[in-house]
Amino acid sequence: MSLQSQIDALCHVTNELLNLGFDGTPLYSNRFCELNTEVYRQSEALFLSHGSTAEEEARLCYALLTGFHATIYDHGDKNQKIQSILNRSWNVLEQLSVSLLKCQLLVACYGEVYDEKLAQEAHAIIDTWKDHELSPAELEVSEYLNSLETNPWTAWELDE
Repeated sequence: MSLQSQIDALCHVTNELLNLGFDGTPLYSNRFCELNTEVYRQSEALFLSHGSTAEEEARLCYALLTGFHATIYDHGDKNQKIQSILNRSWNVLEQLSVSLLKCQLLVACYGEVYDEKLAQEAHAIIDTWKDHELSPAELEVSEYLNSLETNPWTAWELDE
């Protein structure tokens, strides 16, 4: 299976996990656990992979950040892996031209670190889409950025 096929498979199962139950179908715990296990397994399997181009590396980093963020599982090293993927993302972001892919990666990184510069750069890209009807992927990343800004994790109350 090609790297791109593996990335696509991870994105598909992650999307299924993140949208589980939103279509009105019942949410069953066994399906939730199956999807979490599969997202975690695929994320782990792809973690040591690297893209052969900046775009492929960006797609991989996006898929990995989204996958690790979505799953409830952690075998004790998830935060270190996310940091490693963020480091890879910083390196590849500067190589990408303005595109949906760059915006997706910026928003995925923003969802981990809440650095306002990332959100500003993502908004600058989204602003270039104003002259046409948004594609489903453009709408999704725009809405996700808005939800992150509206409900940042930093606003959660933590009991100590």
